[in-house]
Amino acid sequence: MISLEGVSSIRKTHDMLPIHSKPKPWNPSNAPNPPTFKKILPLKISNTWNENKEANESKAGRIKRLVLTNEGRTKLNTFPDREFYAYPRFVTHVDDGFIATLTDLYRERLKPGSEILDLMSSWISHLPNEVVYKRVVGHGLNAQELARNSRMDYFFVKDLNQDQKLEIEDSSFDAVLCTVSVQYLQQPEKAFAEVFRVLRPGGVFIVSFSNRLFYEKAINAWRDGTAYSRVQLVLQYFQCIEGFTQPEVIRKLPSAGNSQDDKSPFSWFMKWLGLFSGSDPFYAVIAYKNFKPVYD
Repeated sequence: MISLEGVSSIRKTHDMLPIHSKPKPWNPSNAPNPPTFKKILPLKISNTWNENKEANESKAGRIKRLVLTNEGRTKLNTFPDREFYAYPRFVTHVDDGFIATLTDLYRERLKPGSEILDLMSSWISHLPNEVVYKRVVGHGLNAQELARNSRMDYFFVKDLNQDQKLEIEDSSFDAVLCTVSVQYLQQPEKAFAEVFRVLRPGGVFIVSFSNRLFYEKAINAWRDGTAYSRVQLVLQYFQCIEGFTQPEVIRKLPSAGNSQDDKSPFSWFMKWLGLFSGSDPFYAVIAYKNFKPVYD
């Protein structure tokens, strides 16, 4: 069981690469039995409660404040991220303990039959194998990695540091995931606002991370931070968007006896690449759009 601590469509273009042998272009309007709507003429009666409700809803998803300074958004490697990720890396960027904890979290928080957007993903999504979801759509920077992801029904390639706008209709997903990638966002406020937009009311956004990173591609505010400051940074990303619920923090830290003491040159090189760092601590920050649903 995970320990709790602290308070814690898709673009219809040729860029979308389907996984299945007989894919269908994803278009919400082509869904079976689309709902029909009757046009209702508005009542010409002033209603203060409705006006206040509409005013509050219009603020939802807006960026209340910027979290990062210009310096905090900078990276050591200033070349486009598409170049850095052009070569596929079929490796896991966290250890088995982290992956098991994350899969348990998904099993607990993601309802079967949900529609899921796996943001900044790669060749594996860490979703529980036994759970069936209605649709899993992936996003990332390397098409070869995404094409290997057996859980994805569709995927698309996009650099969120160049353009944060997702070509996705409002309220399209029940959950959005971001696994060990939040440290690379240079415009996290805009990215989190987009996530809020594409989530359905009550939808969940799960951001998980550890202490690993590609050092030269992580933003300065993350690169120079501590474990505590990085958790606080992600908390602020959620809190700067109008409408997210109070974020919840989940931590699972390895015991001292589990740490690995491998000082070989290979180990040092892998740690420098962000591919190996011993036993990995687990952090996740979770919030919901508008409200946290209660399930039976």
